Amino acid sequence: MANRNTKSKKPKNVSYTQVPAKLWNKIEKYFPKPKQGVRGRPAAESRQVLNGIWYVLWTGCQWKAIERHWFGVSSSVIHERFQTWREQGLFTKVLQAMLRYYGRTRRICWTWQSVDSRSSPAPLGGKDTGKNPTDRAKLGGKIHILVDQRGAPLSVHITGANENDKWYATALILGILVRRPTTPQHFCADKAYDSWDVHLFVKQQGYVPHIKHRRRVNEPKDPCLIPGEYQYPARRWVVERTLSWLVRRRSIRTRWCKKPENWLALIQLACAHIAFDLAFFG
Repeated sequence: MANRNTKSKKPKNVSYTQVPAKLWNKIEKYFPKPKQGVRGRPAAESRQVLNGIWYVLWTGCQWKAIERHWFGVSSSVIHERFQTWREQGLFTKVLQAMLRYYGRTRRICWTWQSVDSRSSPAPLGGKDTGKNPTDRAKLGGKIHILVDQRGAPLSVHITGANENDKWYATALILGILVRRPTTPQHFCADKAYDSWDVHLFVKQQGYVPHIKHRRRVNEPKDPCLIPGEYQYPARRWVVERTLSWLVRRRSIRTRWCKKPENWLALIQLACAHIAFDLAFFG
């Protein structure tokens, strides 16, 4: 009989109003300390502001819906600080730092990597949105992501919902935020990436491609013996699981940001949280 006193490694339910303390301890140094002027009201603490951003990330509410007494900071200050941090590339640095922390504690599983995408509706429109062919041509955005064998996000990219997945395999591979080793690596993808140019680029980057075959017009229905298609079990489920982790946050499930840079910054913050959980809890 299992010991009931054994502590679970599964992370507890995340608070929507406060960044986890252990995560904040790892990323605190990347946030600038507020300058205290001689006159006027003291500047808001970075953690208070990040708590407000964290709340918007999880709930998907409007920035102006945040009350001052919730975090001790006005909504205008939270939004202004978010824009400033995004312009400084701070959220990219936070994601990169969490990937390095994950690499030190658990070691990045480079052997198998998976790529996939997910469309999100964008009711407010904006740049880098498009008519979603799977949602009655409604406006939407798309998240492209590359993960390691455990599902840690190594690279993320956003486009309109009408963009073809195969066009951004190159951007994901070249946009990996940590240094790739030269050891043998396998690249797993679904039928959307089955194109000669993707196969060529993946091989040039030192990968062994495992891209599910898409049957062409007039091609026999017999299974096509693609090398590596049947010798190995399916490994694409890890990227689908990571995407499901991301869309638990309502600001990612539905794109409410008109600016694609703001939406990408929120996605990077969410990816940093996922990488931290994988590093801390396994």
